[in-house]
Amino acid sequence: MSDDRLDANRAVSTTPPRLSIEIVTLVPEVFTSFLQASLLGKAVASGLIAVATTNPRDFAPGRHRQVDDSPYGGGPGMVLRPDPVAAAIDDVENRRGRAHRLLLSPSGQLFDQKCAADLAARGRIMLICGRYEGVDERIAQLYADQAVSIGDYVLAGGEVAAAVVIEATARLVPGVLGCGESVVEESFSAGRLEFPQWTRPPLFRGLGVPEVLLS
Repeated sequence: MSDDRLDANRAVSTTPPRLSIEIVTLVPEVFTSFLQASLLGKAVASGLIAVATTNPRDFAPGRHRQVDDSPYGGGPGMVLRPDPVAAAIDDVENRRGRAHRLLLSPSGQLFDQKCAADLAARGRIMLICGRYEGVDERIAQLYADQAVSIGDYVLAGGEVAAAVVIEATARLVPGVLGCGESVVEESFSAGRLEFPQWTRPPLFRGLGVPEVLLS
């Protein structure tokens, strides 16, 4: 069975990661470069965060490994079958332990900073990404501890939404950001937007910096 350990090349650490993220997805390659770049990539490389992807197609029945089927009741598009998704989740948790399961769904609660902080404190989370017209409702009923949406618009799948959740959550894990005060003083941390910022040069295309900041 495929289990693409994206943290496989991280530095050897004697301590467990502060946050482990399991991603159940049909397109694990979406996450490869995303999880190797910038501060998030450094956190994975140093062992602060561990990430693994599991593909439900590896658990699909039949020679063609079919993961989707037409919806009962008719309608356009295809629906992701519950059996390969459930088998993927079971396999991950049988080998590495229970995780807080998050289903990326347009009908879920709106993902916000408070939700990100809650996930960062859980230590181990799983992101279940849908495709096609969505995931069979029985996955939501039997497996999801929580369903979240990143906004009222249509995406081809849950992978981009999962990336948003990962970045917003991982940066709240102690040690990921170089400056701890960045998390405390940034937008939404206290229910407000962060104040405007300026840097050099002091004059840019006719616009200057507020005098009080230059004094």
